[in-house]
Amino acid sequence: MSNETKAKVAIAGGGLLGRLLAWRLCQLDVDITLFEAGNLSESKGGACWTAAGMISPLSELVHSNKHIYSLGLKSLELWSEWVRQLEEQSGQDVEYRRAGSVLVAHGKDKSELLQFLRELQGKLGESARGQLEPLDSNTLAKLEPSLHGFEQGLYLRGEADINNHRLLPALLRVLHRGAVTLREHSKVNCEAGYISVNSEREQFDCVIDCRGLGAKGQIEGLRGVRGEVMVVESREVVLQRPVRLLHPRYKLYAVPRSDGRTVIGATEIESEDQSPISVRSSMELSSALYSLNPAFAEARIVETRVNCRPATMDNMPYIHSEDGLIRVNGLYRHGYLLAPAVVEQVENQVAQQLLQVA
Repeated sequence: MSNETKAKVAIAGGGLLGRLLAWRLCQLDVDITLFEAGNLSESKGGACWTAAGMISPLSELVHSNKHIYSLGLKSLELWSEWVRQLEEQSGQDVEYRRAGSVLVAHGKDKSELLQFLRELQGKLGESARGQLEPLDSNTLAKLEPSLHGFEQGLYLRGEADINNHRLLPALLRVLHRGAVTLREHSKVNCEAGYISVNSEREQFDCVIDCRGLGAKGQIEGLRGVRGEVMVVESREVVLQRPVRLLHPRYKLYAVPRSDGRTVIGATEIESEDQSPISVRSSMELSSALYSLNPAFAEARIVETRVNCRPATMDNMPYIHSEDGLIRVNGLYRHGYLLAPAVVEQVENQVAQQLLQVA
């Protein structure tokens, strides 16, 4: 089919959702244009770059509902297959790991760990068997030798993580090679069947708006939730998988990378401030990291990241479809957990819309 007869699809927003959608929709044999307000190669451009890339439906279930959990399980299935396809197409390793995750708490905070386990068991029911494994000091030491001074922990089987700083460039590389038109530095307005750029209105058969906070004026109640992370480098401490430290005031996560770096974070602030990380946050993160293993004291802080996650009023993902327009947003802190399942839903809606205009 020639470009003149292909259906035209516009995707507004070149973050995780936009890139995944452009990649997956290439299979529909449509003419795709991806608009991005900034630079697609810029590693500070959006929340997708700041995130630690955890795919953790069990860890998030305590603080969310079963719908998020179900979408997360679906995403785990999709990630395994999509990563294989993407690595074949891009020729790049995106560092996807499905080794589960570990939760720990210090002795004085062991009630936090017990409460977490009870709440998970209560929400999972019989399916908790095989997914949750309480750890004593010996089994914990075998699973994570670099953790120091913990008497107990909890192993969450099947959870995964992905290196977003490898995934996003790999997706961009595949889009460059494919039949996707990339338009950077293009701040757009979206409406049914049309994209407006610099007062010029362009027509499409379907417009997909996944601009995150860029769509704030079009989605009622959309807000930004500030997140802060630090990246440290250490040759002495090597974690094998994501580790979460439960604490009454903050919940630290530490996600190791293959290059000796570890992404750490905990903060979630109801603010759209994107100024640099605060002294308080850096002190709390550093203190919590040190408590995982005192050898982290000699780690080097190589980067700090701040961004705002797009969230709806109920912190649930938002998908709205009408003729010629689909809006998808509000993945909150669940971006990498929910993205594949949400993208699959949008794929189906796009296919249905294009059948109607064929």
